[in-house]
Amino acid sequence: MRLHRLELTAFGPYCDHQVVDFDQLGADGLFLLHGDTGAGKTTLLDAIAFALYGQVPGARNDAKRLRCDTADDEVTTKVVLELTIQGQRLRLERSPEYQRPKKRGEGYTTQQAKASLTWVGGAPEGHTPEPLTRIDEVGRTVQRLLGMSVDQFFQVVMLPQGEFARFLRADTGEREKLLERLFGTERFGEVERWFVDRRRERGRAVEARSQQVRELIARLSQVSGVPQVSDLGEPNWLEDIEKQALRDLENTAAEHSRLRRERDQAETVLAERRELAEKVRRVRQARATLAEIDAKQAEHEAWRAERAAATRAIPVISARRTAERAEQDRDRAEAEVVTWAARCQVDPATPAEELRTRAGAEREQAGALAQLIPEAQQQETDRRTLSELAEKITAGERREAELVAQLDGLPDRITEARRRVEEAKHAELRLETTRTRLTEVDALLTAAREVPGARRELESTTARAQQAVDEHQQARDRLQDLRARRLAGMAAELAARLTDGEPCPVCGSAEHPEPGRPVDDQVRAEDEEAAHAAEQRAQAARERATTAAQRAEQQVNNLLERLGQHTEAALAEELEQLRSEQDRLSATAAELPQRETALAELESATDELGEQLSALRNAITAARTENTALSKAIDEREARLRDGRGDFDSIADRRAHLLDTAEKFEQLLAARTARDDAAQRLTEARTALTEAATAAGFAGVDEAVAAERDEERLAELEEALAEVDRRAAGARDALASADLFGVDPDTEVGLERASEAATTAREAAERAAALSHRAEQRHTEIADLGERLRAAWAELGPAMAAHAELEALADVVNGRGQNARKMSLRAYVLAARLEEVAIAATRRLQRMSDGRYSFVHSDAAGARGTRGGLGLDVLDDYSGKVRPAKTLSGGESFLASLSLALGLADVVAAETGGALLDTLFIDEGFGTLDADTLDLVMDTLDDLRAGGRVVGLVSHVEEMRQRIGVRLRVRKSRQGSTLEVSTS
Repeated sequence: MRLHRLELTAFGPYCDHQVVDFDQLGADGLFLLHGDTGAGKTTLLDAIAFALYGQVPGARNDAKRLRCDTADDEVTTKVVLELTIQGQRLRLERSPEYQRPKKRGEGYTTQQAKASLTWVGGAPEGHTPEPLTRIDEVGRTVQRLLGMSVDQFFQVVMLPQGEFARFLRADTGEREKLLERLFGTERFGEVERWFVDRRRERGRAVEARSQQVRELIARLSQVSGVPQVSDLGEPNWLEDIEKQALRDLENTAAEHSRLRRERDQAETVLAERRELAEKVRRVRQARATLAEIDAKQAEHEAWRAERAAATRAIPVISARRTAERAEQDRDRAEAEVVTWAARCQVDPATPAEELRTRAGAEREQAGALAQLIPEAQQQETDRRTLSELAEKITAGERREAELVAQLDGLPDRITEARRRVEEAKHAELRLETTRTRLTEVDALLTAAREVPGARRELESTTARAQQAVDEHQQARDRLQDLRARRLAGMAAELAARLTDGEPCPVCGSAEHPEPGRPVDDQVRAEDEEAAHAAEQRAQAARERATTAAQRAEQQVNNLLERLGQHTEAALAEELEQLRSEQDRLSATAAELPQRETALAELESATDELGEQLSALRNAITAARTENTALSKAIDEREARLRDGRGDFDSIADRRAHLLDTAEKFEQLLAARTARDDAAQRLTEARTALTEAATAAGFAGVDEAVAAERDEERLAELEEALAEVDRRAAGARDALASADLFGVDPDTEVGLERASEAATTAREAAERAAALSHRAEQRHTEIADLGERLRAAWAELGPAMAAHAELEALADVVNGRGQNARKMSLRAYVLAARLEEVAIAATRRLQRMSDGRYSFVHSDAAGARGTRGGLGLDVLDDYSGKVRPAKTLSGGESFLASLSLALGLADVVAAETGGALLDTLFIDEGFGTLDADTLDLVMDTLDDLRAGGRVVGLVSHVEEMRQRIGVRLRVRKSRQGSTLEVSTS
C-alpha cells in the first residue's frame, strides 16, 4: 500500500480544506510531521484510517466527534484519500455521521455517513468500472485488497503512541487478547471449544448409558430380591438370578397343577348337591302357593263381582255427566238474559218483536248523524288553522319591526368593520419587524448576562495559567539540576556495579584499582526518570491552562464586541416592551380573517334584509285575507252542528250512544234464544240417563252411581286377579314337570359341607395359580431385563473407552492433563507467533541498543499452574541475565517498544501477503532518547526506507527537525489548524 494524496475538509481541528501530497513528502523515503500539542498531528493518521475503514484508532472512535466544531455550517465534513494497493490505484471518499443545523426552522438534523470508491485508470478484473457507493461494499473491498482487518492495520501501518509500551509490560492475558486480534486465531479457540463440547456430549452419552445400566441392575435386584454386588453389575450375578427364577417357575407350576385337580373334584360334588337342593325347594314352594290360593277363594270372588258392577256402571256415569253439563249451560244462559235486560232497562219477558223494533229505530238515527261527522272534524281543523293564522300575523308584525331597525343601523356598523380590518392588516405588517428586533434584543441580553461569568472565568484561567507556567519552570529547573548532578556521579554509579574478577563494561579490565567513589546526594536513574515525567506532566498542564486562558479571553472579547454600547438593564426593559407589543400585534393580526368575513357579511346584508322585508309584508297580507274568509265559514257550519249534537259534547258521542243502545237490545235477544236451547238439551239429557240405568241392569240411577269405581281401583282389581291366576298355573305346572317327578319335599341335602370343601379347594388352587403366575412373570421379566442388560453392557464398554481417549485429548488441547507446559492450542499458536515477533524485533533492538538488549520468549508454565507460552523478557548483554521488560528505563522502553512494533508489523505483513508496508507511520516517543541512541534509531529507520518504503514520523522533538529534511508542520490557531510543507 502506498499513499499519494490526502484531502481533509472540516475534519478534526481542520475547519477548511487541507491537502497532503504524500508523493512529495515521501520522495526521500522519510518525513517528519510536527507541530504544537493538540494541533492535529495524530488527526492526519486518523483521517487515513477513517478513509480506509470508516474508523479511527483507540478511544477516539468511541467519541464519535470527527467534525470540526469551528467549521461553517454549510461546509460538509469529508476525507478523500488516493492510494495504490496491489498495483491498483483508487480514490476513497468518506463523510462521517454528524449533527448539522436545519436549513429551515430551528434545531439540528442528522447528516448521514457516506462512502465511495472510484477506480483510477480502470477497474481490476472482477470489478465493475462504476464507483462503489454502499458503505458496507466499500469496506469489504478495501479490506479484501489490503488483506488485513482494521485492528491489524492500526498495529502494522500506524504504530500508535504508548500502545506497544503497554504491550511490552502487559501480563499474559492482555498480551493474548492483542495477539489473537492481530493474528486471527479465533479458529483455534473454536477447535478447543469443539473438543470441550465434544467431550461434554460424549460424557453425557456415557453417563446416559451408565445410568441405563444402573437402572436395569436396580430393576433386576428389585424383581429378583437379590441385592446388587456393584454399581454396574457382573455377568455371574445375572446368571445366578436367571437360574433361580427358572427353578421357582417349575416348582410353582407343579404345585398349581395338583391343587387344580382337587378343586375340580370338590366343585363337581358341590354342583350335584346344589341341583338336588333346588328341586326340593321348588316342590315345597309350589305346594305352599296352591294352599295359600285355596284359603283366599271367597275374597277373590268378591273382587270379581266388584269389577263386573263397575264395568256395567260406566255408560250410566257417562250419561249422568252429560245431564249435569246441560243443567249448568241452562243456568248460565238464564243469568245472561237477566244481565242484558238490566243493561237495556226493560223486563226480561218483554216480547221479542218490541225489542227488534227499538233496536232498528236507534240504528236509523245513528245513520242520519254519520254525514255530520266529517263536517265536525273539518270544523276543528279550521279552528286550529284560524289560531295559527293569528299567531303567524303577530310574529310577522314583530319580525317586520326588527328588519326595519336592522336596515336603519347597517351604515354605522359597516364603517366600524372596515376600520377593524385596516387595523388588523397594519398589525400583521408590523409583527414581522417586531419579531426580528425581539430576537436580536434577546440574543444581546443573553450575551450581556454571560459577560460577568466570562470575566470571572478569564480571571480564573489566567491565574491557573500563570500557576502552571511557574510549576512547569520549577519542574524544568529540577530536571536540569538532577541531570547535571547525575552526570557528575555517573562514574560512581558505574563503579558500584563492578565486581572483582569480572571485566569492566567500559575498559574491559578485570582489575579495578581506583573505582569512583560515591558523591554526596547521588542521583539515581529512577530519580531522573521521575523528574522527566513530572516535567512532561507540568508542560502538558501548562499548555492546557494557556489554551483555556486564551479561549476565555476570546470569549470575553467576542461578548463585548457584540454588546457595543448596550446595557443589561436597557436591553431587559426593551425586551419586555417588545414582547408585550408582539403579543398585542399577534392577537390583532390573528383576527384579520374573522374581521374580513364580518365586513363582507355586513355589506351583503342590506340587499338581503330588503328582500326579506318585502317577502314578509306580502305574507302578512295573505294571512289576514285567509283569516277573514275562514272565520265566516266556521260561523255558518256551527249552526248545523249544534242541532245534531243535542245534549252530547259532539256528533260522534251522540252517534256512539245510539249504536250502543241498539247493540244491547240485540244482545238481549241472542241471550233469550240461547236460554231456550239450553233448557231443551237438559230435558233430553235427563231422559237418556234414566234409560241408560235401566239398560245396565240397575234398579235406578243411584244404584249405578254407587257401583262406580275409579280407574286406579279397577287396575288394582285386574292386577290382583291376574296375579292369582298366574301363581296357581305356575305351581301346577311345576309339580307336573318331569324334573320334579318323585322328589320328596322332606329330603335332607347336606349342601353346606360340600360348599365348604369346594371353597377350601378353590382358594388353595387360586393361591397356587397366583404364585405360578408371579413366578412366570418374574421369570419373563428377568429374562427381558437380562437381555437388555447384556446389550447395555456391550454398548457401554466401547463408549467409555472412546470417552476416556477423547477426554485425555481435550485436556491436552486445552492445556491440562498430560500437557506439561499447560499451554492450550490457541496459546501454543500465539506463542509461536510471539516467538517470530521476538526474533524479528530482536534484530532491530540489538542495533538500536548497540547490541545490549535482546528479546527472550518463554513458553514455560506460569506460577501456581497458570498457562504459559506468552512470556516476553529482555536479555541484558552487559550482565548476561534475563530480566523483566518492566525494569527498562523510559528511553530503553521506547527502543524496546519500537522494535517490538516493527517486528510485529513484519510478522503480520508476512501473514497477510508480505508486500503491504510501502507506507509506515510512527507516532511519538522520541523525546525520551539521548543523542547517541537517537542516532541508532534513525539508522534503523533509514533501513526501513529500503526498497521504496515511506516512513512518516510524528514528533515535536526539536532535534528531529534538524535530522529530517522533509517536514510537514501543523499550525494551530483559533480559526482551525493548517498544514505547511518545508524542506532543508
